[in-house]
Amino acid sequence: MISTLSKVRAAFELTIQEPEDLFADIASLAPEESLAITLQENLPLATASNTEKARSELLITPILLAIRRRYGLGFFSGVDFTVDSDQGLNGFCDYILTAAKDLYEIRSPVVALVEAKNENIKAGLGQCLAEMVAAQLFNQRSGDADLTIYGCVKTGTTWKFLKLDGQACQIDLRDYFIVELAKILGILVILFSTYQ
Repeated sequence: MISTLSKVRAAFELTIQEPEDLFADIASLAPEESLAITLQENLPLATASNTEKARSELLITPILLAIRRRYGLGFFSGVDFTVDSDQGLNGFCDYILTAAKDLYEIRSPVVALVEAKNENIKAGLGQCLAEMVAAQLFNQRSGDADLTIYGCVKTGTTWKFLKLDGQACQIDLRDYFIVELAKILGILVILFSTYQ
């Protein structure tokens, strides 16, 4: 998978905008009690361990699974998502969320890709955007053209969202922190609500 933002921009002739607060109008969504308790228990473990794996397992996965439960989404973790090796759109994705409810196979429409990074959000932007381009191509080949693709790069405690429409990418300048869980959930819900 192409890894830097500048390489992805050039390779796929993308335009990139950086709005101040891309999801300002999105309403917060209170977490289910079980998710709030899980994160309260897991946060000290994840931050003390301070590894990408711990943050992913203890913080990110519970949040994404809560969204999956709400919408019955396809959820894939650590899977190969080779769409076009010649274009550098190959490799493993940390998380893929689809509107199709399949458990064994990634099927269109792929809606969001989530990239976990230990402590460097900026380093993950290029990789996440490349995965979003791959999802866009995957959806087009499956007959689901013109869908908006969302991405997220996060450390578990910090989340940054991206949006890809055609060749126009928006990277939200605002970071969301785990203490803003209701806002993070609100954004994640909006990504999938149009498919229900």
